[in-house]
Amino acid sequence: MSLLFEPLTLRGTTFRNRVFVSPMCMYSSDEGRPNDWHLVHLGSFARGGAGLVLTEATAVTADGRISPSDAGIWTDEQAEDYRRIVDFIRGQGAVPGIQLAHAGRKASTQRPWEGNGYVEPADGGWQTVAPSPIAYGDWATPKELTEADIADVVQAFADAAVRADRVGFEVAEVHAAHGYLLHQFLSPLTNQRADEYGGDLVGRSRLLLEVVDAVRAVWPSDKPLFVRLSAKDWADGGWDLAETLEVSKLLVDHGVDLLDVSSGGNVPEQKITVGPGYQVAFARAVREATGLPVAAVGMITEPVQAEHILVDGSADAILLARALLRDPHWALRAAHELKADVRWPEQYARAGWR
Repeated sequence: MSLLFEPLTLRGTTFRNRVFVSPMCMYSSDEGRPNDWHLVHLGSFARGGAGLVLTEATAVTADGRISPSDAGIWTDEQAEDYRRIVDFIRGQGAVPGIQLAHAGRKASTQRPWEGNGYVEPADGGWQTVAPSPIAYGDWATPKELTEADIADVVQAFADAAVRADRVGFEVAEVHAAHGYLLHQFLSPLTNQRADEYGGDLVGRSRLLLEVVDAVRAVWPSDKPLFVRLSAKDWADGGWDLAETLEVSKLLVDHGVDLLDVSSGGNVPEQKITVGPGYQVAFARAVREATGLPVAAVGMITEPVQAEHILVDGSADAILLARALLRDPHWALRAAHELKADVRWPEQYARAGWR
């Protein structure tokens, strides 16, 4: 039996295999609401054999969107629009999951195919917020969050989790990576606060732990909770693997069931060494330090490569992104290459490999 196609059970949820769909922004929502694009985009991965289908970074507040066209779940109406997507994913045998996020100082940006700059309030953008008033490159300087603002952010994550549960999502992931708000609080490059949310690692990790606690308190006890972390900033003086390991150990006691380990994204001056599986070693380090299940991500493209990562103990699941955009049926192809027995959708069964 291929380990990639072994079921994985976390709390009361069993994933049919370890092929997980990584959150991928589509920049295709209107007022945060998902639509037919999201149904077909996410549904194709479920139909294609993935074990878990995670939504794109889904904003918990309007000003937490990466772009004005990003998905959100700060209203009941947005949540209800996800119900048919959730139902379709589950109907295809996959687990529906949602990534809850706030972009912080990296919000109010253009869609990638339209540019890469800040969208001014006069053009449909908004004032961004952050732990400290430090701009991302030449984008607008964000407003520093007050302690009352921070409490509102924590509540927004909890409220979003309640909505996500109500419409049937089975996994929630807190996004604390890629230079978005919770990562901004973690890193000394972006957090220069002098209050209890800044300073040493205890202060800089306080918001993440408060968000996780707030989400776990409202998220059903039989449903798994994930956290995505950037293992390092890839910049001098930034967030690093040693701090990631310390925070990961803390998350064990806060009800987290799996850590999704990525890296980078916090500062434009990052210098990343990229190559096949370049972030897998970070996942392995977190797994060994915490004992928690982890998912690996980053230039994992081939079935044998994914299988090897699991077999050698580096991770418990594989998160795929661009490989799935190129081939939504990657999991079915991988099962054939790894000689695993999987069930094809009945409508497609006549195309299955013999």
